[in-house]
Amino acid sequence: MPAEQPLVIVEKAKGALVIAAPDAAAIDLGLAPGLSLAEARARLSDLVVAEHDPAADDALVEAIADWCDRYTPLVARHGARGLMLDITGVAHLFKGEAALLDDLLTRLDGLGLTAFGAIAGAPATARALARSPRRTVVEPGREASAVRPLPITALGLDPARLQALARAGLKTVGDLIDRPRAPLAARFGADCVERLERLAGISEHPISPRRPVPVALAERIFFQPIALASDIEATLARLAADVASLLETRGEGGRSFEASFYRVDGDVRRITVATARPNRAPKAIARLFHEKLDALSDPLEAGFGFDLIRLGAFRTEPFVAAQASLDGHALDDEAVADLVDRLGARFGPERVLGFVPEDTHIPERRTRMVPVFTLGGEGRASWDELPAAGEPPLRPLSLFDPPEPVEALGEVPDGPPLSFRWRRVLHQVARAEGPERIAPEWWRDGAGGLDRDYFRVEDRKGCRFWLYREGFYAADRPQPRWFLHGLFA
Repeated sequence: MPAEQPLVIVEKAKGALVIAAPDAAAIDLGLAPGLSLAEARARLSDLVVAEHDPAADDALVEAIADWCDRYTPLVARHGARGLMLDITGVAHLFKGEAALLDDLLTRLDGLGLTAFGAIAGAPATARALARSPRRTVVEPGREASAVRPLPITALGLDPARLQALARAGLKTVGDLIDRPRAPLAARFGADCVERLERLAGISEHPISPRRPVPVALAERIFFQPIALASDIEATLARLAADVASLLETRGEGGRSFEASFYRVDGDVRRITVATARPNRAPKAIARLFHEKLDALSDPLEAGFGFDLIRLGAFRTEPFVAAQASLDGHALDDEAVADLVDRLGARFGPERVLGFVPEDTHIPERRTRMVPVFTLGGEGRASWDELPAAGEPPLRPLSLFDPPEPVEALGEVPDGPPLSFRWRRVLHQVARAEGPERIAPEWWRDGAGGLDRDYFRVEDRKGCRFWLYREGFYAADRPQPRWFLHGLFA
């Protein structure tokens, strides 16, 4: 297609095809958004037409928003094609606001995108001024003066009210700023005054970031992009040390960390790792990212290199240093936590499950399995006290689900079994302890549940079992049944 041939993007509106977006050549020839395709073809016979794809447009804006995170983590969407960046406190990193704006728009132009931008103390002011190709930076406190020449369409009101304002001789924002607010609100609505004050920077309206804001953040900018895996991992190790230092200052440890990799061609890749408990050890954090990078099904492709790598802690909790015990249990706990973190990094945090206690006396309901990384330090319930040293556990660590039926023979009806057959093998009971009676939860299971009598038994070969009898021996009751609920190690 020749470069000078005009191109328009069309969409359906009220049953007809209209222009959604013309290119620069089409605009120069007098075509504008909203014009019908039939009229446009009547004016230009060599017009090139493409169908509007809103999903592709949205994906492109999302990709640009991800790319804009290189300037600030506070990036918000505005409308279908606009972005708002809160650069409070970060402009000095780019040698000032004007340099930041020039760098941003120049980079977007290098990626083949046409973008306009402005910087002001109020989001509405910057948004209105960004509609012009001129790169404007408004000094603090000068927002009202900057928007005075703008037409009243900058308020974003509906056509009826814009027409009413024009008929009243109010054609620019400056015509409205100095007028009393009460008559304006009475005639044109309270939101007209609210929009005016936001536009002039009189009232505050903070933006809502599209992504969570990190609690602690560190980054490295490279004037010469890096692409080697060794350089990337070394950078992550240095960033982990910086983030750990910030977390230590706050007295916190990280539970969720995210590394962002910004390629020179505009592509952004993010990798997240989680920890089972608060962590701020730089070596441990760097090791988790090493595990994650090794386990990626889609390798981290550097392309022409990364010119920015950023590491942030997005979820934190108060950090309590573990006191070393003389019996070495603290070291064992650290090793288990490290193993859990590495498994989560390699296989995904949602696949590493742990047991949490439930407030119930029914054995099979005493625990449930949940992802370990979703548990906060304050959400971990305490387990029952362990038996004294040398004493056997009261219940098996793992249970059959469901309990397996057995054939049991007892000396007395309500006593422990003398023998039982399980999986076609007969076990002669040498020792037995019990019963431990557990009543059903009538508020959950209804009134038809049966009591259970549990026994800890040991056969003549030394194998230990946890059996229960469901029901009682009585003439007016069903015959009791026996079940094997678990095995002792």
